[in-house]
Amino acid sequence: MPSSVNAFSRGAARYARDARLQQAVAWRLAHLCRDLSLGPGPVLDLGAGSGNLSLALEQQRIGVHPLLVDNCPALLAEAGFPPERKTLWDLNLGLPPGAAGASLLLSSFALHWLRQPAQQLRHWAEALAPCGWLGVAVPVEGSLSSWHHAATAAGVRCSALLLPKTEELLAGLADKTSIERQLLLSFSCRYERPLAFLRELRHLGVNGGARHQPGPGELRQLLRHWPLAADGSATVRWRLLFVLARRR
Repeated sequence: MPSSVNAFSRGAARYARDARLQQAVAWRLAHLCRDLSLGPGPVLDLGAGSGNLSLALEQQRIGVHPLLVDNCPALLAEAGFPPERKTLWDLNLGLPPGAAGASLLLSSFALHWLRQPAQQLRHWAEALAPCGWLGVAVPVEGSLSSWHHAATAAGVRCSALLLPKTEELLAGLADKTSIERQLLLSFSCRYERPLAFLRELRHLGVNGGARHQPGPGELRQLLRHWPLAADGSATVRWRLLFVLARRR
């Protein structure tokens, strides 16, 4: 089992309960998809995890019941949906059987965990039915700037997960879809200390994609150089790309 799946497995119950930013982003994406005109093809929630996006969509749009797809059994077990609505599948291998001709493919806070996000996004677009919809929310390059700044200033390696570039993701969609909605939003999360942020990542199990785990000395240097407010608190900012695209 890949390291990121192991990490998510260890934090599955906490992630389902405490991942507030992911819950907020899922709700916003579901709201953007609430009034889409959908054809008869299937609806899939890709990288569904514990079901934040599927739950948000069902609460905002009656009659749409996505199939939840994820590579982490422990997270899928936390999703409050019947087993026949869950598929264990590694999206690095492409889409699961039955996804072709989809009327709606959704993904929130998941695409960046894949090895080739832009290529996979293009494959998702190709699998849509004519006039089918793709709705994605994904953190992109420019997120976690305080973390990167601290690592550079401290002269240590930044262990943050590498995030996809907005322009590369959009380029993969350009000749397959028309982009009907595109938003690049900033989300800020405040922590009493930067170490509280790093501990939260470990607590939720989402640090499994980090490029390496810093040693004690690296960590001390990193925290010493982290940009702080006057009260010693730290603000972590995410840049989230929201895209609604329609298959030509």
